[in-house]
Amino acid sequence: MASFNDTVIENFRAGNGVLGGHWEGKKTLLLHTVGRKSGKSFVNPLVAAPDGDSYIVCGSAGGAPGDPQWVANLEAADGPVTVELGAGEVQADVRVVRPGRDADWDRLYGVWRAYWPDAAGYETKTDRKFPVAVVTVR
Repeated sequence: MASFNDTVIENFRAGNGVLGGHWEGKKTLLLHTVGRKSGKSFVNPLVAAPDGDSYIVCGSAGGAPGDPQWVANLEAADGPVTVELGAGEVQADVRVVRPGRDADWDRLYGVWRAYWPDAAGYETKTDRKFPVAVVTVR
């Protein structure tokens, strides 16, 4: 049985990066990571708020108590990652930005929060402040 993410990924690829329904009118991307412990390949669909020449994605995990694994996998990555923004894969540089550690977190999280209406609801589910990642296509 396909997972929720598997269905989103399938619809993303079938629509060349355009999703309808809940994501109608919002930019999304597929982030490819390699598990830092397992070495397995993972693909995560993420809402991608445009910010200049980059996109901001958020490790909200829908308000879960812990960060999604893709955040730690990015932090462990050495070099660019693969993303899908529509048809095909491209290489991108990604920088994880954490609250309390990075001075630009407030601005970057604000960009994503303003872009994605569900963010406020995610915040009510946890005391955790969500890391964000800046994705810049090469």
